[in-house]
Amino acid sequence: MSVTILKENGGSRTVNARVGVVPLCSIRSASLRSLAFINGYAMALFRLPASNRCTLRRTLQSVGLWLAAGGIAQAGLAIALNSADGTLSLIDTDSYTVTGKVAVCKEPHHLMPTLDDKSLIVACAAANQLVFYDPLTGKEQRRIRDISDPYQLGYSPDKKWFVATSLRLDRVDLYDPNDFRLKARLPAPKTPSHLAFDDASEYVFITLQDSNQVMAIHLATQKVAWVMSVAATPAGIVMSPDNRHLLVACMGDGVVEVIDWRTRQTVKRVPTGTATHNLQPKGDKRHFYVSNRTVNGSIALFDSKTLSVVEKYDVPGGPDDMIVRADGKELWATARFARKVQVLDLTTKKLKTSIPVGSSPHGVFFINHAGLR
Repeated sequence: MSVTILKENGGSRTVNARVGVVPLCSIRSASLRSLAFINGYAMALFRLPASNRCTLRRTLQSVGLWLAAGGIAQAGLAIALNSADGTLSLIDTDSYTVTGKVAVCKEPHHLMPTLDDKSLIVACAAANQLVFYDPLTGKEQRRIRDISDPYQLGYSPDKKWFVATSLRLDRVDLYDPNDFRLKARLPAPKTPSHLAFDDASEYVFITLQDSNQVMAIHLATQKVAWVMSVAATPAGIVMSPDNRHLLVACMGDGVVEVIDWRTRQTVKRVPTGTATHNLQPKGDKRHFYVSNRTVNGSIALFDSKTLSVVEKYDVPGGPDDMIVRADGKELWATARFARKVQVLDLTTKKLKTSIPVGSSPHGVFFINHAGLR
């Protein structure tokens, strides 16, 4: 049997699908959705004999296998970094199973998408590289070498700066985001970790884990504007949706420290749990999920308007980096101490499943997310 695939901008191509290759007559709805529109091609289902439902389903499965073999992107891929192994785990977000593992480099810790979402950048700290992957297929696209000790990454909102912290070398590097030329290298007091920007892209703010400080860099002048003390061992940092407060996750004291960054004053310290580590936007421009990275860990939901914790969930294994599904139904978190990715059902508020990955999983990403800022 042949199936015609129509291209969105005109033209078509016909492929032969061997009916009966797959013995099962059933097919998951997610698979049907991924076949409906893939890389600009639409399935011309009206050309198939609709009178035989089993034949139709088997044909769709066969065509799906053909498309995958041809390298056309499949939806539903999550990518998790295994920092200690130097690998990526490729996860099917529908079946919650690892479909592959890819060698990357030494010490991949954090990742982020490019501004157009066409690439996922993996920061290889010990290998001094940025490695770009297709976020839909997990295939490597290119490498940029001689990026010294990239730990955490960030694009400024105005798209004029690409910033990388060098945690083990105690400095912050400012790059041109177009060609990744180094523009400035600034010394930092001790172990610069995570970063955040103000909405106007005037400043980038850096947490300094071992000196218990936050540092502000003025991007236009490429100079350190100020450094202030905060609670112990600051890690994750985000700007509040109203651009008013910096929210800093301080592991040593188990709090989110709220800072009025214009006056450099601490407004409040909100307890969230032991080893408060990172913050992830919920996607509603108000709330943030906060990971509390202990063996018997938890994730808190922080309200940036009331400056309070409104919910808390048990997520064991050292929850670290997180990402939220676009439909708001699931929160995925890497469990650093359990070698797993934990999936939290945000409807039931319970752990839905645990996905075994590699050693010391850190960053996690999928394209169908609720928002990263």
